[in-house]
Amino acid sequence: MTGPVADPVAVAGPDPDPDLERVAGLVRDVPDFPSPGILFRDITPVLADAEAFTAVTTELAALVGEADLVAGIEARGFLLGAAVAVVAGTGVIPIRKSGKLPRVAASRTYDLEYGTATLELPADTLRAGARVFLVDDVLATGGTAAASADLLREAGATVVGFGALLELTALNGRPRLGDVPVHALLTA
Repeated sequence: MTGPVADPVAVAGPDPDPDLERVAGLVRDVPDFPSPGILFRDITPVLADAEAFTAVTTELAALVGEADLVAGIEARGFLLGAAVAVVAGTGVIPIRKSGKLPRVAASRTYDLEYGTATLELPADTLRAGARVFLVDDVLATGGTAAASADLLREAGATVVGFGALLELTALNGRPRLGDVPVHALLTA
């Protein structure tokens, strides 16, 4: 069976870090998931490898700057966001899929590459004026990241940056975040 052909995963930037080169080698391609024609980039092997996970966490935490909080986007963004927040010395808040929170501050429905989804921000976890660094595993079309940034702004926060382990550059998601600085450790 042949699946979609995609660019190889590589370290972003002109000076590849050897630790991140190792991380890039751990990202695995899963053709036709979650639907035919989609090439899923699975970061589970990165998360399961202590050295790789530490390298990713440290690199992303260095981008947090003066943020008060890290927001992790469901679901793999939770894992990265929580670890990044610990290293950066901030709190973390989850941005969840619809129906997962007992109290909701705001919600946003948006388009995915293969359907639609709704994200929600928990109530009473974000003070107005908070500076938030947003984290997810992959930046693809930018719909999830843009919807998450909108939720944070609606709650009165300032989104000071977005960090992802992997950016799928051919899907051109970066412009969807407008003037939010976007950082990706790897590209494909």
